[in-house]
This record gives sequence, structure tokens and C-alpha cells, in this order.
Amino acid sequence: MNFHQWLSIAVLAGMMALFIWGRFRYDVTAVIALLVAMALGLVTPEKAFLGFSDDIVIIVASALVLSAAVQRSGLVEKAVAWAGQYLKRTGSQLLVLTASVGIASGLIKNIGALAMLMPAAGQLGRKSGTNPSRFLMPMSFAALLGGLTTLVGTSPNIIVSRVREQMIGEPFTMFDYLPTGLGLLVIGLIFLRLFYWLLPADRRAAATMGEALNISDYTIEARVREQSPVVGNTVASFMKEHDGEIDVTAVLRRGLAGDVRPDLVIDADDVLILAGDPDALERAVAASQLDPSGHGEDDGEEGDDKAADPRDDVGVIEGVVTARSALAGSSAGRLMLRDRLGLRLVAISREGESLRNKPASIVMQPGDVIVLQGILSAMPGRLRQLGVLPLAERQISLGMTRKGWLAVAILAAAMLATATGLVPVAAAFFTGAGLVIITGALPVDDAYEAVEWPILIMLGALIPVSGALQSTGASDVLATQLAALASDLPPWGAVALVLAASMAVTPFLNNAATVLVMAPISAVFAGDLGYRPDAFLMATAIGAGCDFLTPIGHQCNTLVMGPGGYRFGDYARLGAPLSLLVLVLGTPLIMHFWPVH
Repeated sequence: MNFHQWLSIAVLAGMMALFIWGRFRYDVTAVIALLVAMALGLVTPEKAFLGFSDDIVIIVASALVLSAAVQRSGLVEKAVAWAGQYLKRTGSQLLVLTASVGIASGLIKNIGALAMLMPAAGQLGRKSGTNPSRFLMPMSFAALLGGLTTLVGTSPNIIVSRVREQMIGEPFTMFDYLPTGLGLLVIGLIFLRLFYWLLPADRRAAATMGEALNISDYTIEARVREQSPVVGNTVASFMKEHDGEIDVTAVLRRGLAGDVRPDLVIDADDVLILAGDPDALERAVAASQLDPSGHGEDDGEEGDDKAADPRDDVGVIEGVVTARSALAGSSAGRLMLRDRLGLRLVAISREGESLRNKPASIVMQPGDVIVLQGILSAMPGRLRQLGVLPLAERQISLGMTRKGWLAVAILAAAMLATATGLVPVAAAFFTGAGLVIITGALPVDDAYEAVEWPILIMLGALIPVSGALQSTGASDVLATQLAALASDLPPWGAVALVLAASMAVTPFLNNAATVLVMAPISAVFAGDLGYRPDAFLMATAIGAGCDFLTPIGHQCNTLVMGPGGYRFGDYARLGAPLSLLVLVLGTPLIMHFWPVH
């Protein structure tokens, strides 16, 4: 090896050491590697930042935005909740949850699919009395396996496709990953259904601030639209439809309140006063197509609905009324909050009391917890002015609008355009991301929050470093040495070696970093052995996407660690046999669909 090749390998070894040490976050480690490569002359200043304009960065960012838009639509969560009402056994519920997140992970980024369905796991767990920790880790593993089925399911697939294009001039297409990925997903679902009991049954998540405050019984108003499916239904059937999670405390008809009887028929333009958990209320309003703004004729909420204007900077904040608050002893309608401050009182909760009037007409007391909707940038000043203490941040969707099928339709169009070869992947998904923002399916602020900027920084910084390994010939040298060691192995043994190596490295590196390093080496390794590179690139993508051993190798595993109350060693209890299963059965699957000759 020449001097520059030794330098390239030294930079690679140092970068891996920093990843394993964990002193710096992965994006900072990638930046350090790029700076060192520039200082050593391995990467020229002209090429140092080309990685940030690479299609990989555009595709990953766009896929994250599209995932957030589909997640916001709530359609998949509603479908799982509907199916869950017919499932009573833990094993059946687990199978539906893991299959749903696995399928969804092939359509959107697997981390987005998992985040979208985690609330459904909690909901099913509460109904059946099952500890949600039984569901969450299997769902994370199913998300990892589901991400292997399409090009956009996980970042390694996108990177491997790019390496293949560099090697033979043709990238992997949208559904080239489907045969092997789907096979592994089915195998994984069967394993998780049969062996979920390997997880400890006593794991519990630490209580969040919202749970510690026990804020679980909000009161909201919602007007029944003419096209609402609840028109003509009784109050009893409406509550049963939502599994008794919400309570109808009052029905206002033409401004007058009457007795709430189970057989009372709901009419169009009725205003329902609903009480329940915030998530349950949001689901009921969305599923029944109710208008959460109410129809305030006598509470100062007529006319222009400023606070409900679906602008990108409008959001909701949860707060508590203090003893010195201007709201104490008065109501939102009397104070004309909307006209004077541009705020709408969406919901109110009072400990130990069932409220039976419109939120805007309720006289507030110190200690009441309220949800206010308004322009987020002005909200801190408004809260100080009113004497409302903001609570610890948690997701509250009350009062927010959803675009339903629009985001799903845009995602489907982007995938179809890519699959048919009409436009390149980067152009299709960038267009889709732009459309969900332009059409209002995802607010601009939410789109920026959905993008995982550290991942993009890491990708942009490591692409030139990976290029330096190839330009100096270091990756060829490493691949040749590896080929010499594997020269006596049969073809399936060589593929299994690459798969095992990728699975072994991923827990210590980010999965995208693993592929950026391993994919070029695997391709050259295949060439040195006289094999086609496809099977080896596929093995690299699968290995990098299958970290079942630690909570740190992939964001999906990290995401469920807190809510599931898991410990570090819990992952290996369920993940080690699953990893072995992927290695043993994944190798022949790869060989079958991607022959080496």
C-alpha cells in the first residue's frame, strides 16, 4: 500500500474509534473525519462539500418530510385502531401492530412508520391490559425489517443503490429490494409473534411530566357538520363507536342545553361537549368529521376564525391557570380572547369535575389546565400577559387540522413515478415533499422539524470521506485482502461473510455510515472473487439495516427504549436469535434472487 492509502485507512480507523467511543455525536464525528481528510490532502477543498448536493441527501430529507405528512394524516393509526377493537389476545394484537409497521416502513421511512404507530400500541395495551413494552420492541424490529422492502424504506438502501450505479451504471430501482426484504419481513413477523415472550414482562416507562400531572380529562366543544357520519346516530352509539374513551357531557341545540340521554339522536349543527383524554378526543373529532372550532354565537367567537386559520405558524400550547391569572374568575368568551389576543380556547381540564359547557363559556379557576391555539411566535408573550404557566412540552393535536388522504396520495404518486422510471428518485420525492407543504398537508415548521439534520450532515460529510477511500485505492486494497481470506469459501459463504460483517459493525456505527464504508469494499470484494456485485451489495444493505442487538445502532431502537422502559441488555434477548435467523435464512434468500454468476 502507498502512503495515501495508509492515510485513508487511518482516517477510517480513527472515525470508527470515535463512533465506538461515543464522545461526539455521529454527525460531529463525520465532520471531524472530513476535516482530517481535508487537512491530510485526501479530499480537496473543491470536492469537500459535494456530498451535501448528492442525491442521497435530497432523497433522505424528502422521504422524512413525506413520512411526517403521512404520519400527520393519522390514516394508518385509525386503521390499526379499527382492527384492534376485534383483537383481544396479546399475540393477535402484536401481529397486527408489527405487520402494520412493517408494511408502512416500506412506504415511508421506517422511523416515521414506527413513530406513527406507537400511539396505537399504547391504545391497544390499555384496552387489553397488556404492558405496551410487549409491543414496542417487536414493532421496532418489524420497522427495521419492513424498511428493507423498498428503496426509500431506510437510508442504507438508497446509498447501496448509488454504489451500484457507480459500479455498473444502473442503480437498484424502487422495488428491487422487495423479494428479499419481504421474505425477511415475513420470517421476522412469525418469529416475533412466537417469541415475544423472551422480553421481560415487567418493564415500565418512566412517567412523563404530562402523566405525572394526570392531565387526562379535557373538555372540548365540537359542532356536528352536515356531512358528519354521526348525524342520525344516538349519543350511546356515538360513545360506543369510540370505545367509551370519550364522554358526551352535554348537547347544545340551537344554543340551548338539554338532558343528555343515551337515546338522544344527534342532528347536524348540534354542538357536542366532549370529555376525555386528548388523544381520544382528537381521534373522535377526526373520525366523526366534527368541527372542533364549535359555533360560538354567544361567546365572542363569531366571524373570522383567526386562531383556527391553518397557517404554518399556528399551533397549540398546554398551560395551567395560575392564582394571579387574568383568566381566573372569568371566561374566554367574556374576555374576548380571540378578538383581543388572537387566541382560541380549545380545551379545558379541571381536576375532579366533569364540565358540561362550552370551554369558552366556562368560568376558569386557578389550577385549570387549558389548551390554547394561536400564533406560536406570539404565544410566550400572550401566556405571560394572561398569567398562564406553560407546561412541559407534549404532543397535543386538539384543534389542528389534518388533510387525510392527500399526503398518502402524494406519496403514492411519487413512488409510482419512481417505480415506472418516469422521473429519478430524487426528483420524484423532492417534488412530493414540496407538494405536501404547498397543499397544507404538512405545515412548513413541521416539515423542518421532521428532517433529521444530524443524519444529513453525517451523510454530506462522509460521502467525500468514502470517496477518498475509493480514489486512493484503499477500498480496493481492503477488498483484495478480504477476498484472499475468503478465497476458499463457497459463494454462499462469501455472501454470509459480508452480511455478518455489516451486522457486526452497525451496532457501533450509524447504519448509513456502515454502508458508506462497507458498500464500496463489498463491491470490489465481489469483483476480486469473480462474482457479480448485486448479492454482496444487497447483503451490505440488509446487514446495515438489521441492528437488533443495541438501542444505539438505529433510531428505531432508540425511539422505543424510553416508552418501553427497556434496558440495554433487553435488546439482545429478543434480537440475538432474530439476528441469527436473518443471517441463516437471509443468505439463501439473497442468493436465490440475486445470483452471483
